[in-house]
Amino acid sequence: MTKLKISKTMAGRTAVKAFLAVALLAGPAVVPGGDVSAAGVKATAAPTAQSTAPVMRDNLSKYGLVKDVELPVTVTAGGLSYTLEKIMIYDKNSKDAQSLIKKYGYTGTGNYFVWTKITMENKGETVIEQTANSPDPKWRLALTDGGILAETMPRVKVKKKNDKEAIWDWSLKPGEKFTTYQGLMYSGTKFDHFVIWLNVKGSKTEKFIVNREE
Repeated sequence: MTKLKISKTMAGRTAVKAFLAVALLAGPAVVPGGDVSAAGVKATAAPTAQSTAPVMRDNLSKYGLVKDVELPVTVTAGGLSYTLEKIMIYDKNSKDAQSLIKKYGYTGTGNYFVWTKITMENKGETVIEQTANSPDPKWRLALTDGGILAETMPRVKVKKKNDKEAIWDWSLKPGEKFTTYQGLMYSGTKFDHFVIWLNVKGSKTEKFIVNREE
């Protein structure tokens, strides 16, 4: 390699230009202390994207259920859009279930406590609610024929309408939308399908997340 000698008398812009010109010809070894590009400029490693763990939206496979569609799933009837964002099934006596039951004061009996994250939106032209004025449930979830999940009251939140931590009473004006959580109880022991039913203002629809066994 030809050694580059810089005269002490070289100064100013002329010296800088001359040095850079020779450095480019000399190749990448001119710039020490790391990787260099073909132009002799130290290369900066591109930042690597951090891998993010996939969001766990359900544990249905733990109970032998194989999804036919992935969550989130949206079902609409009578102007109400119901989106199931997440569902976790826990043995009622498990640590996870007892933590939620005690935190929100859930009542009810069953073998399993089911925790759901849901988003509701009123796409109709009138108020849609589940209150003393309209107490009938607007949706039902089932894990087998006759195996409907029962709503269970969160006593800590029972007086708070449209609560975003644990829903009980709720009311949506046209255009309103919010995300919340709902606790349910399952008294059965069998798991062979999973379906969402909506019944709003006389309009009914259903959506299977796990189809019935043949």
